[in-house]
Amino acid sequence: MLRHIKYIFAFIFISFVMVIIAGASIYYTLAPQLPATESLKETQLQTPLRIFSSENKLIAEFGDKRRIPMSYEQIPEQVIYAFLASEDDRFFEHPGVDYQGLIRAAYSLATTGKKAQGGSTITMQLARNFFLTTEKTYLRKLNEIILAIQIEQVLTKQEILELYLNKIYLGKRAYGIGAAAQVYYGKTLPELTLPEAAMIAGLPKA
Repeated sequence: MLRHIKYIFAFIFISFVMVIIAGASIYYTLAPQLPATESLKETQLQTPLRIFSSENKLIAEFGDKRRIPMSYEQIPEQVIYAFLASEDDRFFEHPGVDYQGLIRAAYSLATTGKKAQGGSTITMQLARNFFLTTEKTYLRKLNEIILAIQIEQVLTKQEILELYLNKIYLGKRAYGIGAAAQVYYGKTLPELTLPEAAMIAGLPKA
């Protein structure tokens, strides 16, 4: 019995080492081919041309994208919590990749044969939105994971959230939560009620 237990632990240890070696090999193979995540520090988000009256009222807006950039300090807590609940409830705990989410996604794929759960964190979505395409391939997912880990090393959690919430497409040419509040409710972001914030937070999955 004791011998069998030793064999089991040896198998687990060897498997663990092999996974680490395989992960390191993939990382050092793909990482040099990926964009530099430091460029996110210099991001300039595209905003439309706006014309205001002398009373500071918006008269007209020109541009393909509607966007009202918001700093992290300007974003109400209820909006942040709504997006975390919808997209990544362990955002402030993981290092860019939620391994629990990936394990759940892998288990779902193995048991159902369907990609029902993507396991993408907010940081991984940010990496995809700035650097990658939306094609659903395993190579893109690996690149997404590597970029997410690198992003977490150059940006704070607050900076990541700020970029994500200003970059994400939310329908009707609205990019970012500031524009979405205006497009869907005719309000500024701080004027949103909790149900309205929750609705906007649910748009990415829709």
